[in-house]
Amino acid sequence: MILDINHAVLQIFMKVELVTTLKRQATKILADLHSSKEPVLITEHGQPSAYLVDVEDYEMMKKRMAILEGIAKGENSIKNNQTVSHQQAQEKMHKWLK
Repeated sequence: MILDINHAVLQIFMKVELVTTLKRQATKILADLHSSKEPVLITEHGQPSAYLVDVEDYEMMKKRMAILEGIAKGENSIKNNQTVSHQQAQEKMHKWLK
């Protein structure tokens, strides 16, 4: 099963904790997370349930995702021939910035 293979690979490269361990040792796990900056995979009933990541890392991931979504949107516009000339873009920007 592919999921099991991927899960095994995650365990090699990522810290994994049981949800019950998180409940009992949250302060220690958070301290380790802040010092190592290494995400923690939380499992429930032997299955991946959530990732615990540092706030700064999460914010960076959100910014990167927004950039990637913008790039994908732009590529889609090009693909669908929904582009404007440089002059048209300048005029639109000028109106928006007023």
